[in-house]
Amino acid sequence: MKLSVIVPVYNVEEYLRKCLDSLVNQTLKDMEIIIVNDESPDNSQDIIDEYAKKYKNVVALKKKNGGLSSARNYGMKYAKGKYITFVDSDDWVNKEMYSKMYAKAQENDFDIVACDINYVYPNHSESVYTDPKSDTTDIRKVFIDLYPTVCTKIFKKELFTKNKLEFKSGVWYEDVEMMYRLLPYVKSIGVIHEAFYEYLQREKSITSTISPKIYDYINNFNGIIDYYKEKKLYDKYYKELEYAYVLYIYATFIKTALGYDRENYLKAVDDAIKNVHEHFPKYRRNKYFYKSKKGLYLVMFNKLIAKVLYRLRGKKNER
Repeated sequence: MKLSVIVPVYNVEEYLRKCLDSLVNQTLKDMEIIIVNDESPDNSQDIIDEYAKKYKNVVALKKKNGGLSSARNYGMKYAKGKYITFVDSDDWVNKEMYSKMYAKAQENDFDIVACDINYVYPNHSESVYTDPKSDTTDIRKVFIDLYPTVCTKIFKKELFTKNKLEFKSGVWYEDVEMMYRLLPYVKSIGVIHEAFYEYLQREKSITSTISPKIYDYINNFNGIIDYYKEKKLYDKYYKELEYAYVLYIYATFIKTALGYDRENYLKAVDDAIKNVHEHFPKYRRNKYFYKSKKGLYLVMFNKLIAKVLYRLRGKKNER
């Protein structure tokens, strides 16, 4: 079998049919759709049963509730495809997504193939280029440029099975955590610049929620550091890991924390600075930071800049 698509399901009956219709109508025929019901309390199982009965390539699984990562891990155990991928059950995909991505994978026996993504808002949509920007075997550079979602990629299944990799359960931003543990084992990535994946932006989704769980950005990356040390990869990828760590703490984490009130935002800033200086106190010597405007921002970031960002955020909200 060419491809296994794993679809975790929890409380999405309103969106599930659109998602599954986009999968059962794929132009790639030699593929399976593994639907994992993570003990959803709504009527999603009725919809799953309907599709499993109608389509031979739909595999319906049930498990006790454990969250998105747990459901993905459970689905991977049953995957038979050479490649695997993941679709969130409130999203949908272009009908040619997997035939084109699999064809690309066969061009050069790529370990991963990535495509662009379309962010779907209530009144408009925005296409976002994936990173890396082109086919590459320079995996060190991918550490710097990575667009870390698994849903816009197909992966050789052996990347997970051979290296005993699973998604970290009970956390947010599990894609980022997984991708940075996966990268050292990747030899090549193919890229298609077409926005095949439709990413629905819901008000109550994790990515639009301000919660103490945003600290998973920090906790996840601290765990990644421990993983690299345990696997004796830390010295080899030190500079790349250093850049990625500072990027996610000073850019992504801080940007998310801007949704907090002032007191909690400033606490988040203190925690971010503390962690960066604890793990990478000499990061400003890293040459990667001087190759882009974003890198220069990371070098200059401090409490004063953090306060300015918060004031600008307040003025923007007043408009």
